[in-house]
Amino acid sequence: MTGTGLLTFGEALAVFSTPAGKLRHARSVDVGIAGSEAMVAIGVARLGAPAAWAGRLGADEPGALVLLRLREEGVDTSAVRTDRQAPTGLMLKDFRNADVTRSAYYRHGSAGTRLCPEDIPEDRIRAAGVLHLSGLTPGLSDSAAKAAFAAAEIANDEGVPVSIDIDYSHALWYPEDAADILYDLVSLCDIVFAGDDAARLLGLDGDPQELAAGLAELGPDQVIVELGPRGAVAELHGSRYDVPNYPVRSVDTEGADDAFVAGYLAEFLAGASPDRRLRTAAACRAFALTVPGESTGLPDREELKVLTRLR
Repeated sequence: MTGTGLLTFGEALAVFSTPAGKLRHARSVDVGIAGSEAMVAIGVARLGAPAAWAGRLGADEPGALVLLRLREEGVDTSAVRTDRQAPTGLMLKDFRNADVTRSAYYRHGSAGTRLCPEDIPEDRIRAAGVLHLSGLTPGLSDSAAKAAFAAAEIANDEGVPVSIDIDYSHALWYPEDAADILYDLVSLCDIVFAGDDAARLLGLDGDPQELAAGLAELGPDQVIVELGPRGAVAELHGSRYDVPNYPVRSVDTEGADDAFVAGYLAEFLAGASPDRRLRTAAACRAFALTVPGESTGLPDREELKVLTRLR
């Protein structure tokens, strides 16, 4: 491993959400940020590891909001590019309850869709302990897909582990288009997180353990298949693991998968054992479920101690 910190590369958005009910009835909104890679960076930083996010933002107030919130969390944003020809992407969210949450994305022509290989901070990749990507970024545009591949290839050349969360959004691209690109991108990665539906998108089949084994056959030596309330299964360095859930009262599922990823990567950067990586990941996911919002429930180390004592 060439470095000690996390570098994430991808999209970030400003978020405007209702505390409850439909947006049309709201008299005020909650203001925040979203974006899988940005949320993972915040989660890792809260757990005490160096974290940086690189991407493209508009020269506007939503972009300034994203930068401010990331910096407040201790995330390094020095490699972020400002695009004066495109706005920062937006997400509008209606929060009804844990089972009914509706999100609308306004990405067309956004700065995030204009990500390209020239935006890659090569020096930061060389200095990183892990480069983390998501399956959402390649779906933003052809240039964003090229950027994700280029970043992974640079990390491979430098011996830097590459992590990816195979997150598929039907709003971004068709399944058949996503399958081919994500299949090839996974082959460049060392650590892979996937829901069982995302694993099947790549043409794999079987029970969760078989899905994990199938993903491992593509090249990664650390594969975690997340199963929501059923926990997770993993194949790490040739060994299989079952990851139970922490029982909590779920309020909002948004951000739970990013919290899981952040917990795992923070422990990986700390040199923790596979079992500890998975236990921390599961605890982080549980915390994220207990409050509304993408980043609100991401825990710090002291909060994790509370949960593990309650279990």
